[in-house]
Amino acid sequence: MGALDRFDLARALIAQRETGAPLGETLLARGIISADALADALATQFRRPRADPRPDGRARDDLVRQFPAELALRLGAVPWSRRGGRVVIATSRPEDAKAILRAAAPHFGQCHLAVATRAEVEARIAAVHGPALARLAECRAPGDQTCRAMQGRSVTVAMIGLLAAALGALSLWPGPVVAGLTLLAVLVAVLNAGLRVAAAIASRRPAPRRFASIRPAREARHGPPIVTIFVPLHREPDIAGPLTRRLSRIEYPRERLDICLVVEEDDQLTRAALEAASLPAWIRVIVVPDGQPRTKPRAMNYALNFARGSIVGIYDAEDAPAPDQIRQVVARFHAAPPDLACLQGRLDFYNPERNWIARCFTMEYANWFRLVLPGIARMGLVVPLGGTTLFFRRDLLEEIGAWDAHNVTEDADLGVRLARRGYRTEIIDTTTLEEANAKPLAWVKQRSRWIKGYLLTWAVHSRQPLRLWRELGPKRALGFHLLFLGALLSPALLPLLWSLGLLSFGIAHPVAALLPEAGMTALVAAMISLLVVDIAATLVSLSAPHHRPLRKWIFLLPLYFPLATLALVKAIAEVLRSPFHWDKTEHGAFGGTGSAEDIARLEGLLSRAAARPGA
Repeated sequence: MGALDRFDLARALIAQRETGAPLGETLLARGIISADALADALATQFRRPRADPRPDGRARDDLVRQFPAELALRLGAVPWSRRGGRVVIATSRPEDAKAILRAAAPHFGQCHLAVATRAEVEARIAAVHGPALARLAECRAPGDQTCRAMQGRSVTVAMIGLLAAALGALSLWPGPVVAGLTLLAVLVAVLNAGLRVAAAIASRRPAPRRFASIRPAREARHGPPIVTIFVPLHREPDIAGPLTRRLSRIEYPRERLDICLVVEEDDQLTRAALEAASLPAWIRVIVVPDGQPRTKPRAMNYALNFARGSIVGIYDAEDAPAPDQIRQVVARFHAAPPDLACLQGRLDFYNPERNWIARCFTMEYANWFRLVLPGIARMGLVVPLGGTTLFFRRDLLEEIGAWDAHNVTEDADLGVRLARRGYRTEIIDTTTLEEANAKPLAWVKQRSRWIKGYLLTWAVHSRQPLRLWRELGPKRALGFHLLFLGALLSPALLPLLWSLGLLSFGIAHPVAALLPEAGMTALVAAMISLLVVDIAATLVSLSAPHHRPLRKWIFLLPLYFPLATLALVKAIAEVLRSPFHWDKTEHGAFGGTGSAEDIARLEGLLSRAAARPGA
């Protein structure tokens, strides 16, 4: 057909031997031919007609509805038109003609087969089945492990009742209540500090497996697997160019990479920008039909129907993943036992010097992703996942019901549901750079969503405490309550913890009336110990070369954490008013979307740090 020369063909054949992908997919993914040229060639090769550019019209939608969406998506085939009394089935995979015609026979009898592009087939499925798939996306999570029922009068009454009881007790017995809550604040702080120390010790133990000992994934029988990456976008028309440049740095065979930009139907600005952009063949756009709730997990539940990979990952719009990240993920899944369902990568920031909030945010993330999460994963506790740089075995993700469309921290909830089904999560030694939220109001909005999600997640999984205990076991059940309640109680009780500072100025505190002199001495010792543990843990978490300059800013952290108390107040108000409202985080406003120079500089530091044992 004259669509490629001998040199292009030789390159594609070499790539095909390495990846095992069909030759046409290899040519398409590497930009050598167009999707239409591939469809024309397949039609000629398999002696099938080319499907008309358009189906017969809306009158033929009934044919599509007669063919189940799950079957159409699995086979890559869809009823297209009617010709000579027979239904024409359009497919981008004519090599599977026997299986397609056999599956269509119970619905339509004898059929004709025609060849269309993959995009044309998927667009036709989405046009007819999209609304039904969108409704299913709202309720994929099991009914007893979702927060979609936690809206309405009963929840509001319960929350208002608790707040009224607390205020009533405070007005009747102010001294004892303040003293009791202050001691509770100290206890929560001690337990959180104990968890951090245990996690720090566990994270420093040698890993049971190292990637150097893992066989390359291409040695598998069918070559490396297809990896689908979801990148949810919402009102981000300027992100297409920078996002494509960052994702283009991923070192993974293009014909095995399926990156899906997930966009809401009514987001006309972002859709128009993506249509105008020159996206490579391995990046496609999935449009999510209108529906409620308008959340990231609902959009990903819908997109999961169209995913092509056996591994499903998630990136945020501003992410800059390490180039070898996908290869590491594939290698680990290839070598791991079948109970490993999820890999969580580390997150770091490419704008840590933006201002004091960005510095503190970076220190907090270093503590969480380099100390706490690796430690609790190594101890076998429930891992509350982050919202990006997550990778799942697709079959296990679908087995547990995918994401809870109504939970605004769908990632943390998913980590709990995986653990309840007996599956494990590991923290993988790879880093994604993203943008630190660097304005107080924007930070509070983002953190209030996280706190609200943690509150809903804890409430959902605590509805049947005995069942939770049986499914998780004593250690993991206690760890779950400590992690989630600790994250909620810490900002709530922080003002009371700070109030103990009044004692150093000789000002009376209600707690002094409850404790003897020895108890007050122990309390002071506990507060000093907590401060030392906090500083030491932060110093350890900032041991990477690119983090060391932040150590001199540790003294800013006491000014940073009270923002979480404000976020908690906002979260509680939203639980009462709009528990499923998704407060969108603005991207690109706090230091750009990450220049190539800054990302390259930080990645150089990260790679040198990763080369050191125990880094």
